[in-house]
Amino acid sequence: MNKLIIPILLSSLISMVSVLKAQELPFLKAGVSVSSEMRPEFVKGGRLLIYMTTEAGKEPRRNSDLTVGITPQNWDPSTTYTFDASDKELRHTNLENAFVPLPKKYYYQAVYKQNIDDGQANVPGNLYSGVDSVDLSGPVTLNLRLNKVIPPLRIVKNKFVVPVAIQSKCLTEFSGHPRYLKASILLPSGYFENPEKFYPICYRVPGLNGRYDGVNRMIADKQFSEWWFSKTIPQVIYVFLDSQGPYGDSYQVDSENNGPCGKALTEELIPEIEKQVHYKKDSGKRFLAGASTGGWVVLGLQIFYPDLFDGAWSYSPDPVDFEHYGLINIYQDKTVFYNRFDYPQPEYRTIYGEPKGSMKEAIEDENVQGRNNNYLDSGDQFGAYNAVFGPKAKDGPPSLMFDPVTGKIDHAIASQWEKYDLKKVLQKNWSTLGPKLQGKIWIWTGDMDNLYSNVATRFLKMYLDKTENPKSDAKISFTSMAGHCAEWNEKNVLMMVAEKAAKN
Repeated sequence: MNKLIIPILLSSLISMVSVLKAQELPFLKAGVSVSSEMRPEFVKGGRLLIYMTTEAGKEPRRNSDLTVGITPQNWDPSTTYTFDASDKELRHTNLENAFVPLPKKYYYQAVYKQNIDDGQANVPGNLYSGVDSVDLSGPVTLNLRLNKVIPPLRIVKNKFVVPVAIQSKCLTEFSGHPRYLKASILLPSGYFENPEKFYPICYRVPGLNGRYDGVNRMIADKQFSEWWFSKTIPQVIYVFLDSQGPYGDSYQVDSENNGPCGKALTEELIPEIEKQVHYKKDSGKRFLAGASTGGWVVLGLQIFYPDLFDGAWSYSPDPVDFEHYGLINIYQDKTVFYNRFDYPQPEYRTIYGEPKGSMKEAIEDENVQGRNNNYLDSGDQFGAYNAVFGPKAKDGPPSLMFDPVTGKIDHAIASQWEKYDLKKVLQKNWSTLGPKLQGKIWIWTGDMDNLYSNVATRFLKMYLDKTENPKSDAKISFTSMAGHCAEWNEKNVLMMVAEKAAKN
């Protein structure tokens, strides 16, 4: 065959497949109803999401291969809401791949995201359907019934576990409706034998969108539980915080969009917790520990409240320097989708350096989750970043730091992120912060962090290594060929906390 003909045939074949995909998409239709039992729970204006997966045995909402999202307008829950894939307001990820090259069996499930105090889909108060399946071999109509509501979290019943929930005055005033602060306290094994003893306390900050029910996993973990309740382990009060926020993880700091979350934590929740466990206020034994998002939070809290906390253990923190926001310089780059070489910007990699996902794909996925067809209220990583670090828009919601379709960065907004750029905060305030942070910072990162967060941590270390008056004594270490949070270990952290407490 003539070599010149081959590229022409390939081009034609690709065009034909593209046309087929475009023609086939409208043949996916869906009808979603609300059961009579769930109608009193229904709130208008929510985001309707349909999750689909080829993997049997798991709920698609927790393990999705493709997602469809749409915000129904003026939906009367007593009627069935119908739409198809040609709807201009519909967003999706990977839907076009569902029909080619071969038909597959998909399991599907709907979630109606309506909780205004939590940006995620799989959280209390949202409605969802059972799981059904379909063979995508031709035109199909999905029928779904929202007949369940995700219940409130429950904390394990154990005399050493104390759940705490209080209404926050400052967050309630900010939002105009009740908002609550939650935590769970894990008491040390000797607590009830020595009720008058003063114990060190460590606040455990979860990873992205983590909740205060993290204590449940610790109690259920036989190895950890046996260790914790032995008589020889560190006697530390371990507190699991909750990161709920209206746009996703709150990052436990004050922000224009989430409200005064840092103030609520430090002036309302922590005093309540420490009153309950009789913590000695001036003992100098109040610590922080966390990984990933929790790693950023504990470092941020230690920096923003240097006199309140006495040490922070941060593993694989989210970007601590926004000149290295992953591989993006938000202050100078033109777009988050392509780097300065006009190459697609990766968002995730293996520990061997192989890119597994791009920034563009990550944002497209979050655009599907958001009520406004963008990442603003996706409840996921970049929606959370945007709400925590950015300013409000004139009409109330968070301003978008970058365009959800093109990725173009708005540098006027990006510059306002500086007050959360931890490296810049330290640079601008080292003369006052430096002395207060001596002996209080411990950071670990894998040098092949899957989210490229090690780059920012490297530049933070380079800055701290050059500091004077005082010379920083922060302990920052890296492990070669290690990925995100690879060395996080609850026991090791608690041992280090106990060792530090003994010296304070």
